[in-house]
Amino acid sequence: MKKLIVLSGAGISAESGIRTFRDMGGLWEEYDVTEVASPMAWENNRDLVLKFYNERRKQLYEVEPNCGHMGLAELENDYDVEIITQNVDDLHERAGSSKVLHLHGELKKVRSTGDPSLIYELKGWELKEGDKCEKGYQLRPHIVWFGEAVPAIEDAIPIMQSADILVIIGTSLNVYPAAGLLQYTSRDIPVYLIDPNEVVPPSSNIISLKMGAGKGVKELKKLLMEKMNNEQ
Repeated sequence: MKKLIVLSGAGISAESGIRTFRDMGGLWEEYDVTEVASPMAWENNRDLVLKFYNERRKQLYEVEPNCGHMGLAELENDYDVEIITQNVDDLHERAGSSKVLHLHGELKKVRSTGDPSLIYELKGWELKEGDKCEKGYQLRPHIVWFGEAVPAIEDAIPIMQSADILVIIGTSLNVYPAAGLLQYTSRDIPVYLIDPNEVVPPSSNIISLKMGAGKGVKELKKLLMEKMNNEQ
């Protein structure tokens, strides 16, 4: 069974109604990112940071995976699929994908500010001042903030190296270190790029599907099936 690796970004979740930072009308227009998603913000205005992520979390409970998420999960019938996502939502998992690595953390999880190894599933959508870990430290969102290291990048590298097929969906390829993962794939593998916007192709053997996630994954499945039949 061939290894199909998916690198996903905000574009796929936007079709479920998740607000992104970069799109017009996105969160960057409403918030200064350094005031809600940085260690400095946590130190200077914890109430605002908690409110911001509580709002994001509450919204996540109100949306559902879209046909793009569902289609990627269905690919597990024919491929060994692993998803590396820049998204902090759990829509890939809720759609049925079994192997998902979150580069930037997970919105429904919280962790200790005193012992980062203590990570918990948050019950409900609200994290409050005074919610503490078993060691007595305040809990914070389990999110990689701007200016923080991305520990999961080390786990992502061997996954990218194992790819027989690479699918890039809903990401501008401008966010590092995630965009740097492309250098770890073989230059000979087919690369499918699904995005309605203009994105600089990461390789010469790119197959660009300039459409949204739902339509793009449907077209991807069609192309993969044709390719599989031709190889048999």
